[in-house]
Amino acid sequence: MDKKRVLAAMSGGVDSSAAVKLLLDMGYEVAGATMHLYNNEDIGITSRTCCSLSDVEDARLVALKLGIDFHVFNFADDFKAWVIDDFVDTYLKGGTPNPCIECNKHLKFGKFLERAELLGYDYIATGHYVTSCYDEASGRWQLKRSADRSKDQSYVLYGMTQHQLAHTIFPVGNMSKPEIRALAEENGLVNAHKRDSQDICFIPDGDYAKFITDRAGVQPVGDIVLSDGTVLGQHCGLINYTIGQRRGVGVSYSEPLFVTAKDMAANRLVMGTAEEVCSKSLTAGEFNYIAAEKLTSPIKCTAQTRYHQKDVSCTVHPLEADKVLVEFDEPHKAISKGQAVVFYDGEYVLGGGKIL
Repeated sequence: MDKKRVLAAMSGGVDSSAAVKLLLDMGYEVAGATMHLYNNEDIGITSRTCCSLSDVEDARLVALKLGIDFHVFNFADDFKAWVIDDFVDTYLKGGTPNPCIECNKHLKFGKFLERAELLGYDYIATGHYVTSCYDEASGRWQLKRSADRSKDQSYVLYGMTQHQLAHTIFPVGNMSKPEIRALAEENGLVNAHKRDSQDICFIPDGDYAKFITDRAGVQPVGDIVLSDGTVLGQHCGLINYTIGQRRGVGVSYSEPLFVTAKDMAANRLVMGTAEEVCSKSLTAGEFNYIAAEKLTSPIKCTAQTRYHQKDVSCTVHPLEADKVLVEFDEPHKAISKGQAVVFYDGEYVLGGGKIL
């Protein structure tokens, strides 16, 4: 029987490089590929970042060291349309985007998988900290948290389809970061001790407001108000604030205040107490259900509304089309439009959607 062919997505980081070594040890026929998503100079970046040209070279050196073929796919136009433009547009509409989720959905498990299948590969593989398995009882592929909860990336992969799960391997999902670095060092990989990327890959300095302003123009100042309309001061553009923010707003009050809403129509930043920043429910759209074909009745589970947040108990109710209503057992803090809500049953990812 011929070896199964795998195209590994290589970011230039240690996780995806270790994944290649593990795949080779498992007996797969492996090639590597990096997605070229942007030119640094096109977005005003001079330092090393994830998916930059320097990372392409790191990935190429690892591929050479491990003796596998290496490709570069230019997905820059797709990345701009699906990730960068969406990022800017979501902020301008008062939301808080999650570009990693959009990149995974449209690029890593969209365009990359399509290209791999066109080239005749059976699977793709990534260095994500998750695992997957086929459940005979339901006849469906299931997505599971990483064994290393501190590195778990299941939150950003809730949108995976059955086809994508069936054709993706996650070799490092049961390993810890120290184990992965040790494996890379033992095999002489150039990026064994390369630091993890902490920022949004196309905004490595973290100044997302400047990034948006450079593309959409200076945002107008406006009033900072309480929920009853009392004016507390002036904001410097609504894109500079996030729901739940307490520090750095520039107003004082008799008790701690948090950003509770961004009124885009009136250009007002609304502040409130700790109690006012909490909500008992939310509505989400673009709902993707992994555990079953569709959600037909309410389910009790847990949910996260932020990356690496502790999940909390809730009930999920199906609505029309691809929407769900989520009711939390206890008021939940700082729910932000544009972020994801992801549902869990223990270690299993049930599904998720985009907060509306």
